[in-house]
Amino acid sequence: NILFLAIDDLRPELGAYGSDYMHTPAIDRLAAEGVLFRHAYSNVPVCGASRASMLTGLRPTRDRFVTYYTRIDEDAPEVPTLPGWFKQQGYTTISLGKVLHHSNDAVASWSETPWDPQNDSVPGYKKWRNYLLEENIREDMKKDGILPAFEAADVDDDAYFDGKVAVRAIEYLQRFQQQDEPFFLAVGFVKPHLPFNAPSKYWDLYPEESFPATVNQPFPEGAPQQAWHSWGELRRYDGVPEGDAPVPDELARKLVRGYRAAASYTDAQVRRVLDELDRLGLAENTVVVLWGDHGYSLGEHGLWVKHSPYELANRIPLVVRAPGGAHGVAGGLVESVDIFPTLVELAGLPAPGHLQGASFTAALENPEAELKHAVFPRWQNSDSIRTDRYYYTEWRDDKEQVTASMLYDHAVDPGELNNVAGDPEYGLIVNELSQALAAHIAAVRQ
Repeated sequence: NILFLAIDDLRPELGAYGSDYMHTPAIDRLAAEGVLFRHAYSNVPVCGASRASMLTGLRPTRDRFVTYYTRIDEDAPEVPTLPGWFKQQGYTTISLGKVLHHSNDAVASWSETPWDPQNDSVPGYKKWRNYLLEENIREDMKKDGILPAFEAADVDDDAYFDGKVAVRAIEYLQRFQQQDEPFFLAVGFVKPHLPFNAPSKYWDLYPEESFPATVNQPFPEGAPQQAWHSWGELRRYDGVPEGDAPVPDELARKLVRGYRAAASYTDAQVRRVLDELDRLGLAENTVVVLWGDHGYSLGEHGLWVKHSPYELANRIPLVVRAPGGAHGVAGGLVESVDIFPTLVELAGLPAPGHLQGASFTAALENPEAELKHAVFPRWQNSDSIRTDRYYYTEWRDDKEQVTASMLYDHAVDPGELNNVAGDPEYGLIVNELSQALAAHIAAVRQ
């Protein structure tokens, strides 16, 4: 059996990843029982494209898996998806919540029509955004669609979408216990995606006075302008300045607080599902994968949300608990396209021929196993290569000429504050990484 937990916009700022101020006991427990991948990366930092890439095992290119509204049906209709492949092998495959960006994409992959509580919600401004506090929604907000970026309602968990997803997941686990066929259950939680709406008890975990006076940071000196983006996703919300203006400090603190509250809310839903898996006796024969679709910026580099080639937008949480497998921390490099071949191997199934990732099952037996030497995120017209020490990015024009680049040496600059791509001391490194990146791009386009 496979239980796949997908979480939107969750960066590896969790207790298990060393962030002891975060309240994420369920994910922390799962990590202690399985293998936590410390250096896991998304292949593209936007939800629709990231999910399509991971679920097909195909890398993004300039023309494939580009935006948040990517559809597998349009970009890669000829290949089987991860759940579709398991379905062909006799598995019951179920999608709950946000698994693909479009619930009606690649529907043949699933044994039943994908279910999402958004589709059952009331129409209008409340749908998808999931607001509960009518008094916080002004009439002009309803008209203009410019709504609050966060909400803390004194409600039970099931009042918001992710609680409803957890309830439905529990119901399916109970059904699966009564059947003989193996299952592939994909459970997609939408928080901590904007707006940062969560029950008030999760906001209480992060007292307002615990946040610094400012969370905004400047854009790094020496970084190319191509690395900047105006984080338009956040600017659609009430009180956020337009253009390139920074978020006011008071609002920035509330946003970070809301993000953390929403992350803890989703962690609580993960706990409910995992507890039921244990209670039903299914855990001993179920591979559990917890995956974040991409990283997230919360004021670092002067940036918010995702959509950038920085480490923060591309590094993801990834935890895998396999029956009989090891537990520990894997320091090797992995990327989202590696999940498809890994799960196929764990299940003892044949692998389809189109996969572009590599199985990391060796790390599930020995977390110290050697894995990849590099992973390859990309965003719009930039391509990146991440090694154990360096993060190098190039921007290319339509003629494949490099127009800008940046290099960060994580041995001395883990915060990526000093672009050393033009430093003569790093000339040989830049040349080596540039050649490796060009070879990768050429191989993927074949």
